Amino acid sequence: MTLLRCILIAGVIAAILLIASEPPNVIPGKFVDVTQQCGVKFVHKASPTTRKYLPETMGSGVALFDYDNDGLLDIYFVNGARIDDPTAAGTVPQKDSPQYWNRLYHQKKDGTFEDVTERAGVAGVGYGMGVAVGDYDNDGYEDLYVTGYGHNTLYHNNGNGTFTDVTAEAGVGGSGWSTSATWVDYDNDGKLDLIVARYLTWDFTDIWCGERQEGHRAYCHPDIFKPITFLLYHNEDGKHFREVSRQAGLTKPGKGLGVAIADYDHDGYPDIFVANDSMPEFLFHNKRNGTFEEVGLESEVAVDGDGRTYAGMGVDFADYNNDGWPDLIITDLGNEKYATYTNSRDGSFTYASYTNGIARMTLLHSGWGVRFMDYDNDGWKDLFIAQGHVLDTIDISTPGLHYKEPPLLARNTGHGFVDVSKNSGAMFEEKWAARGLALGDLDDDGREDVVITTTNGPAYILRNETQAANHWLAVKLVGTKSNRDGIGAAIQLTNSQGIQYQTVTTGGSYCSASDVRAHFGLGPDTRVRDIEIRWPSGIVSHLRDIAADQIVTVKEQAAGPAK
Repeated sequence: MTLLRCILIAGVIAAILLIASEPPNVIPGKFVDVTQQCGVKFVHKASPTTRKYLPETMGSGVALFDYDNDGLLDIYFVNGARIDDPTAAGTVPQKDSPQYWNRLYHQKKDGTFEDVTERAGVAGVGYGMGVAVGDYDNDGYEDLYVTGYGHNTLYHNNGNGTFTDVTAEAGVGGSGWSTSATWVDYDNDGKLDLIVARYLTWDFTDIWCGERQEGHRAYCHPDIFKPITFLLYHNEDGKHFREVSRQAGLTKPGKGLGVAIADYDHDGYPDIFVANDSMPEFLFHNKRNGTFEEVGLESEVAVDGDGRTYAGMGVDFADYNNDGWPDLIITDLGNEKYATYTNSRDGSFTYASYTNGIARMTLLHSGWGVRFMDYDNDGWKDLFIAQGHVLDTIDISTPGLHYKEPPLLARNTGHGFVDVSKNSGAMFEEKWAARGLALGDLDDDGREDVVITTTNGPAYILRNETQAANHWLAVKLVGTKSNRDGIGAAIQLTNSQGIQYQTVTTGGSYCSASDVRAHFGLGPDTRVRDIEIRWPSGIVSHLRDIAADQIVTVKEQAAGPAK
């Protein structure tokens, strides 16, 4: 062993010990389960069979968005469908009864929700998986794209509380087994395009996996199935899309479960990260000419710090160390450690899970939906993670790992993460087979709330009631030359503590879509010194000396700030 290697290893061990010995003098969160009092009764139907078909355990996502522009966030849940036992290869499961419907809940002024699924026309078809939110035709109303097995659906928001299925006309039906999707204007032409991850090649072939002698049949490992390419739809005119994955260079097959966007190299064009299951992760670098290059290995995000692949599931792409450059977290299965990568600001990343406390904290956990969020508004992005193993037999086959787990809340101290789950509310003692996770300030009190889905179980609305004397600011963009949502815009906020950086997006997590408004915690500051917005169009806006504790709407214009 060389002297240099010894020094490096000693440095890593010292950093781990430093984080492990950090005093627990941190502000816990307070999250309260308000699902019942909100009137939300959604229950995901996985339709489990004795054959243990893999889709049964993958769950589905959730979206938080304001579909009727009344200023209040609404909730859309994606649901499964009937699966026969056995199911013939090539069969597409159907929603043959209301128990399998996707559900849209409209938030009323009193904070409760009403089920408006049937009236809105968004019950869905087939076995649903993910949901993406974005105003693809720039008409001022958020549209829905729902993924699943066999067929995806695009719902155009009519602006009157109803949606129209325009999938066939738009040309975005897809094929195969689609999972996460997100809207992104990858060529900065002012119209939202769509990236869709597909999981693997699947046709309900009856394959036995597990221990035959013990009689414990298990869901099959993804290694048994072939990978598949992703789908990229270019928005041609606000109504029609063209599938351009091959022309754009997205020809490398993967096993995609999570998708997130950010401009990791600050060249003005959004890049795409795909969390792959049990194979190298993908980072598609935008070459600014309508094509991408997969650079996961070169940028050092394809594998973990030990050079191993892992079961990438959920992902978030955001700046957690406040240096102005987007970083990464990818969730995976127990005994693998969640992967965090800090942006090295030279086109590469550094694996950070050993030094920031995430490896030690997550070694025995399995994670799905994940988002960076500043739950206490102190100016540092914390982590909220939905957890639960993919195998319902894992408690039998691997003692120490669990199928159902509590969620994880990790506080960002500015020099590492600390697990504050046990002190952050009784719901962190509940054990779920959780899957999707979306963020949004449901009651506009300046504290981001969380909605989590479980596979073959109920959804949960977790209200953030954290007691912290900190201030906040939310920024809602209205694009004119850029896409109306401002998706892909980079916002840099400067206050007394330094800078914070966010990419405007509804994507990330696992199969879910979060509120498009960018949320910033300000700590003790009652005013913000400067906000710089770099729009996808190239226009740069500045807002100065802004009062805290409000939602600021910024309209894109060629010169000067707009409020």
